[in-house]
Amino acid sequence: MTAGPEPISEAARAALSRELSELRAERAKVAATLDDADEPGDRADQADELQRATDADRLETRIAEIEGRLREASAAGAPSADTIGVGSTVGVRFGDGSESTLHIGELADADDPALVTADSPLGRALLGHTAGDSIAYATPLGRTTAVVLSVGTPGGGS
Repeated sequence: MTAGPEPISEAARAALSRELSELRAERAKVAATLDDADEPGDRADQADELQRATDADRLETRIAEIEGRLREASAAGAPSADTIGVGSTVGVRFGDGSESTLHIGELADADDPALVTADSPLGRALLGHTAGDSIAYATPLGRTTAVVLSVGTPGGGS
């Protein structure tokens, strides 16, 4: 990612909000089971209590991560129309001459075949660039290049 708060696409915001809701519901269920008994009985009860506490810690950590990312995205505002960042729509000409319009996102989405995650080799190479820039990135077949043809935001054209 680039320095500073990164914008987020509406699809990613919705996905993170859904995940946050699910995690909060799961946390409430786990919390209700903690400290049910005054003293855990045997070692199996103690191990079960320890596992629930570990689950609660894991849920708290992920909830904090998502809340922080949503706050950061709100502070960042909309994606730049000039510089590639999370949420940008990018026109690219690859080294083989083919052209494609891609969307830079945080979360993989099987319903969006044009989505490139920001942490993928191509996504990392594109971040921070502008129209006209050449980039190089690693593929399973070796390094390759591409040229940024256009940069825009979803719905704002590219």
